[in-house]
Amino acid sequence: MVRAYVLITATAGKALEVVDHLRSSQGVLSADAITGEYDVIAQVEADDIAGIGRLVVERVQAAKGVLKTITCLAVQ
Repeated sequence: MVRAYVLITATAGKALEVVDHLRSSQGVLSADAITGEYDVIAQVEADDIAGIGRLVVERVQAAKGVLKTITCLAVQ
């Protein structure tokens, strides 16, 4: 399995809605609203890197309120 952290910029006032949506999405291990440059961080998991890519595009980026994502693959 491959894990990644997705840093998410949400539209104003939508971070908690993004978190609620992601927590119920398959492949999302956790999602939290955070402080700092990004609004939400999600930990995701898939069988391979291509699966991480599909998950980010089809589930995370498609979520209402998501403006931008940065995906960081876990290496250990």
